[in-house]
Amino acid sequence: MSDGPTYGFDTLQIHAGARPDPATGARQTPIYQTTAYVFRDADHAAALFNLQEVGFIYSRLTNPTVAVLQERIATLEGGVGAVCCSSGHAAQIMALFPLMGPGCNVVASTRLYGGTVTQFSQTIKRFGWSAKFVDTDDLDAVNAAIDENTRAVFCESIANPGGYVTDIRALADIADAAGIPLIVDNTSATPYLCRPIEHGATLVVHSTTKYLTGNGTVTGGCIVDSGKFDWSANGKFPSLSEPESAYHGLKFHETFGPLAFTFHGIAIGLRDLGMTMNPQAAHYTLLGIETLSLRMDRHVENAQKIAAWLEADDRIEYVTYAGLPSSPYHDRVQAQYKKGAGALFTFAVKGGYDACIKLVNALEIFSHVANLGDARSLIIHSASTTHRQLTPEQQEAAGAGPGVVRVSIGIEDADDLIADLDQALAKATA
Repeated sequence: MSDGPTYGFDTLQIHAGARPDPATGARQTPIYQTTAYVFRDADHAAALFNLQEVGFIYSRLTNPTVAVLQERIATLEGGVGAVCCSSGHAAQIMALFPLMGPGCNVVASTRLYGGTVTQFSQTIKRFGWSAKFVDTDDLDAVNAAIDENTRAVFCESIANPGGYVTDIRALADIADAAGIPLIVDNTSATPYLCRPIEHGATLVVHSTTKYLTGNGTVTGGCIVDSGKFDWSANGKFPSLSEPESAYHGLKFHETFGPLAFTFHGIAIGLRDLGMTMNPQAAHYTLLGIETLSLRMDRHVENAQKIAAWLEADDRIEYVTYAGLPSSPYHDRVQAQYKKGAGALFTFAVKGGYDACIKLVNALEIFSHVANLGDARSLIIHSASTTHRQLTPEQQEAAGAGPGVVRVSIGIEDADDLIADLDQALAKATA
């Protein structure tokens, strides 16, 4: 699209990054199912490999279909660039990769998806990295956890599984004062409900598997670069500020300026880690994003109605949906998540663990799957599945205790979903 008018979200989710195919005039973005691209001549090839010219070399690095998706997500998030990869977990590692080194740590929220907690508490140790987990509502604790080896603060905008909403601006101010980036996982909110960069985030990560695709067909991840961080300010990020031997001493921040992180993610991250998104997956996600705002409005409307019904039901101990007036996060939703608190939350069933298992088994419309953000309504008992590897203390801190189930509310008829929950609760608490 041209640099002329400022377009609205609904227009950008359909058009950003996409142009009619120059060879055929095809209006929908083609699936460029190819591994390699013919160079014009030897000088063109050399310029591409020297990062002196932007173009396509090999699909582990760049692909035209994926490039459209990268531009679209970056535009919707208000970033300068983006790098797509094979999954949300890949996006998290790719986001940390240029920042960390042996002995470095990341300060992370305790309220994270269980797989992320495991990745940060166990897997990244193999790189010599570590994570400090803190309650990000306790700003003093966040401040205290940051030390000279901290290279980032990491949180989720709307936390999985509990649906808790994060005060992004407050965390951004702390990270700025420490001279480190704030990384926000915006999977559950999507840029339709929240644009973390507007609240001070440096990097935004997504599992595009979820709401962006919206149909449960493909996995994918994305890292969006705000372009606003000074990677050369304090010597903490040599991968971006110091000479890169693999490119004859090129300095990414000096050479690419605001796009330094994005170019590093492609030229180093995808080149060496190989966490590539395939063009088929990019195509499905592009199709999903075209209806993102429409779906998110319905997700939120349904979630609000169902959460209110659950909260009023005597068989339920509590509901964590931040859109409820009773939620301690309700004022934060009004300030930072003006279009709604998403469609992901938990509720505790009277009867504890056993009642939760019976509930899951009795549901007919809700699907019992380890996913979220689908057009279909989904449910899972986190303590026995996604958060099973965590300690009981970690499960409680993450909002995934044994008596709690997580729901991802879809776009079906809300009354049908309520009826399904009602009949299943009757069986679970009989």
